[in-house]
Amino acid sequence: MRGNAEGSECNRILFTVIPRANRSVDDAVNMAVYFILQHLDSAGSYIRILFVDFSFAFNTIIPALLRDKLFQLNVPDSMCSWITDFLTDRWQFVRLRMHVSDFWHISTGSPQGCVLSPLLFSLYTNSCTSGHQSVKLLKFADDTTLIGLISDGDKPAYRSEMDRLVSWCTMNNLDLNCLKTVEWIVDFRNDPAPLPPSSSVTPW
Repeated sequence: MRGNAEGSECNRILFTVIPRANRSVDDAVNMAVYFILQHLDSAGSYIRILFVDFSFAFNTIIPALLRDKLFQLNVPDSMCSWITDFLTDRWQFVRLRMHVSDFWHISTGSPQGCVLSPLLFSLYTNSCTSGHQSVKLLKFADDTTLIGLISDGDKPAYRSEMDRLVSWCTMNNLDLNCLKTVEWIVDFRNDPAPLPPSSSVTPW
């Protein structure tokens, strides 16, 4: 399967779940730490980090929309058709000990526990990118982190990317879990930026 999943968007860093030598979730963590420490070396700088949590991430994939995204990545038609067929018109049930639920007809999402689901979600969210050099977007399957590298109190780019992320999620049928989506502020300046009213962010 070939494609342009590593497009030219320099601020979208996707650590895939495909087994690769020396590549794991630790690389995503190390890359985030690298961006943070490098930026904090500059005078008057601080960091805002948004840890994004999606509600039922794999369950919200729309097969038809995923198919369009795969086409854009130059995935062969036969593979696109196979994946679409795999995700649509599925039947499933729940078993609890000796009790079995009725069968349900499912045509949305990717099966939980399926080894293919994290990869499909990564491809589904491939177009979710950052448009600013000062804002980094790191992704590993359904783990997404937005890092704002802020200097001299200039926050418009970070706030713009937050709004852009919310809009992208709405357009792609992904629900942000506001209770589990949290923001950290890493600020070692003598006069740190004031937190917004009723904020639940955690300052460092």
